[in-house]
Parts: sequence; structure tokens; C-alpha cells
Amino acid sequence: MVNDIDENLSDDNLSDEQESVMQDDVGVSANSDLKGKSIAQQQADEQAQKNIEARKRIDELMEKKRLKELLDDSEDW
Repeated sequence: MVNDIDENLSDDNLSDEQESVMQDDVGVSANSDLKGKSIAQQQADEQAQKNIEARKRIDELMEKKRLKELLDDSEDW
């Protein structure tokens, strides 16, 4: 009985209009995926840029701290 239902639902029974609608839906879905990926990629690029800037700032502060410690140590002489 289930096999009879499956056979009746094959793609051969679809009208040209139904096939066209299904293809349009697939096209819209593919375009949405591309837009979603590009937005995700943009967000990843923005986060990467923020990480680079934060790392630079951390390096600057670490260098400043190191130089300050060197200067403080030089006064002990």
C-alpha cells in the first residue's frame, strides 16, 4: 500500500507548471544560501579585523610595560 502511494507521487506525474514552481523555489533557496554565506563571510572578516586591531593594541601595551620596567630598573643603578 505504501509502495502504491510512492509510485503515485513520482516526478513523472508533475505538470510543467508544478515543475517550474519547484525549480523556482530551488533557485530562491540557492540565492538565499549565497547571501547567507556572504553575510557570514563579511562578519567573519570584520571579526578577524577586530582581532588584529586588538592584538596590535595588546602588543603595544606589552611593549610599553616592558619599556617602563626597563626604565624603572635603570634607576636602581
